[in-house]
Amino acid sequence: MSADEHRLAVAVVGGLHADARHAAVEEILRTVPGSVALHHDLSAATDRAVRRTVRDASGPLGGGEAPLVNDCACCALREDLVPELLRLATGGGHRLAVVELWDSVEPQAMAAVIAAEGAPLELTGVATAVDPALIVPYLANGDDLAEAGLAAAPADQRTIADTFARQLEYPTLIAVAEDGMSGEPADCGDHALLTQLTPGAGKLWLGEGALGPALLEGFDIEAAAARQHPACALLPQEGDDHGVATLVWRRGRPFHPGRLYAALEDLTCAAARSRGRFWLADRGDTLLSWDAAGGALCVESAGPWLAALPDAAWEMVPPERRVAAALDWHPGHGDRCQHLTFTSPGLDRDGLLALLDSCLLTDAEYAAGPDAWRRLPHAFDELLDPVF
Repeated sequence: MSADEHRLAVAVVGGLHADARHAAVEEILRTVPGSVALHHDLSAATDRAVRRTVRDASGPLGGGEAPLVNDCACCALREDLVPELLRLATGGGHRLAVVELWDSVEPQAMAAVIAAEGAPLELTGVATAVDPALIVPYLANGDDLAEAGLAAAPADQRTIADTFARQLEYPTLIAVAEDGMSGEPADCGDHALLTQLTPGAGKLWLGEGALGPALLEGFDIEAAAARQHPACALLPQEGDDHGVATLVWRRGRPFHPGRLYAALEDLTCAAARSRGRFWLADRGDTLLSWDAAGGALCVESAGPWLAALPDAAWEMVPPERRVAAALDWHPGHGDRCQHLTFTSPGLDRDGLLALLDSCLLTDAEYAAGPDAWRRLPHAFDELLDPVF
């Protein structure tokens, strides 16, 4: 039998809101004939194995265990996922395999594993299931996953807030649970926050039966990765609805490293979620990423700005990044820029604007030029160049 005859559509459904996720998967099994769900329970990893279950709309079809790999439950999931999907594909009789991720597993990583395998597996959709009443408390929760019993590996240092934020921002579909699932109804502000944080995702209400068919429509793994890359990320747009606002801050001169560093705590706590890319005067060739949620901030190097690369290297850059750079291009400093977004209920837009602008180089500092900028105090060395 040919690979085409064995083709198996695969969809990923994730999310820290377990009740919403379970409801989404059960709806898919009920509404898509020939669908089957595969789930790896990482909570049993303390028993030296990850438990696997396979079920369809009628109930369990089988199960088993995957041994830990280097004491890592997430590594065991990675090792076991594709062989199980291939077994389902070659067994025939299934139209769609739904990979129901465990709570803290992020969809981007597992989508990449499935897409890399290729035929007979075809990744056709990625969704995160959300209880809108829980969005604010989860984005505000700075607890480590390990403290909550949700770590996926021994070295997992993620927090509930940053994990939840990435689960929201990667997929092209958000499965929205019915109000009251968590015991508290969502209000208009909760839905406004969800809309502003996920500009590139379609919202589908559970109970309407639309999620399963939507997950069969196809998924572009390269475009999804580009939407997450700091250089060309699909960031929230300006918004103000039901007390929830998004500020998009774009400027064409660099930050003073010392003044920005002194303002980090206030900037990090100014919004439920902030993201983007920024330019430090003393690191003029380095594109830096900004990622904050739950009162914690991660700043990292995302490689060079395009303006810092030789022309020949541009051919190796994804087209999405070249387009994003062209939109910000300046005749003097190329694509170097500030592009940060802040989204939150009760956002103090005026105060935030004033604080951000105060961290930029002054007119006199800017006029001194790049050679002088490089001699400014290197306040971010500890964050960007840690010594272990």
